[in-house]
Amino acid sequence: MDERTSMSTEQQDGEITTIPVTGTDAYDITIGRDVLDHVSAALAPSVRKVLVVHPPTLADRAAQLRDRILADTANGPREVLLAEIPDAEQGKRIEVAQFCWQIMGQADFTRTDAVVGYGGGAVTDLAGFVAATWLRGVQLVQVPTTVLGLVDAAVGGKTGINTNEGKNLVGAFWAPRAVIGDLDELSSLSRNEATAGFAEVVKAGFIWSPEILDIVEADPSRAVDPLTPEFRRAVELAIGMKARVVSEDFREAGQREILNYGHTLGHAIEHAERYRWRHGAAISVGMLFAAELSRLAGRLDDAAADRHRTVLESLGLPTSYRAGAWQTLLATMQRDKKSRGGTLRFIVLDDIAKPTVLQAPDESLLFAAYQEVAE
Repeated sequence: MDERTSMSTEQQDGEITTIPVTGTDAYDITIGRDVLDHVSAALAPSVRKVLVVHPPTLADRAAQLRDRILADTANGPREVLLAEIPDAEQGKRIEVAQFCWQIMGQADFTRTDAVVGYGGGAVTDLAGFVAATWLRGVQLVQVPTTVLGLVDAAVGGKTGINTNEGKNLVGAFWAPRAVIGDLDELSSLSRNEATAGFAEVVKAGFIWSPEILDIVEADPSRAVDPLTPEFRRAVELAIGMKARVVSEDFREAGQREILNYGHTLGHAIEHAERYRWRHGAAISVGMLFAAELSRLAGRLDDAAADRHRTVLESLGLPTSYRAGAWQTLLATMQRDKKSRGGTLRFIVLDDIAKPTVLQAPDESLLFAAYQEVAE
């Protein structure tokens, strides 16, 4: 077990793993198979109404989750409403949040009621934003159903919606009461979906836990297969990393910034593609750009930079983007929420698992790094 990962496992084969997030708003991340009954148990006894936010593709399974919550009457009867929202980034819009608020208002949701986010990262981002803003904050339980949602979006309490100007520019920090990661929910993912989400797992390997990179290099196919122990090990290491970082820096005032590795350029690519690219695909290009920037800045040696390309390409993730898009991408990055006072900041590496900040790099250096990923 990585010495920086705090987790407990009930059985050696990891049937149920509990990874704690500590701090002012502490909660547990539960990982296992057939653990959706933990959703109802995670809600406070005072909760009388629950809004389950889900995408169209999970309508039937959301109804089953509703029935499981209703079947738990230990704390009295509850009313469970379903809010079906557009899939992927189309669901992260203010109009969608207003739709959810309307349901809650018409059903007289109070401050002791709750929202459950059931879906991928876009759904949990939107559900978290709705929970954070309704009556200035109601309970939230996240139930991620994708790799990206499980290892990144649902963990950490960052919620948000997109605007025409960029991704996640409107949002709030709002800790969930619990995160329930049911591995059975991931079993039906296509290889492309699992691989795209796995980019965030690989990111954790580059900035924190090299064991993840070792797992990928040993057998890329098994690493991204949700049915294998290699997949679960890598995912739990990634979640443990994020839990540790978030515990120490909930509002991204310091160490948490390292989680943005690859995201400055990655978010700009997503914006340029109007979110038609999967998040993991864009972050993959962003990580290789950050590695090349680290190398050109004299921080990262050739072997560590080249390892990025080898690992990412072994998973079938993209490592290049349009050469003529640089000025558009640069303008978007300068508006990014990770900029401070208009000054660009990039997370770079001094070595594998040694992230640091590169502030206000010269534009010529950025352009040179982009040439390494331009096609």
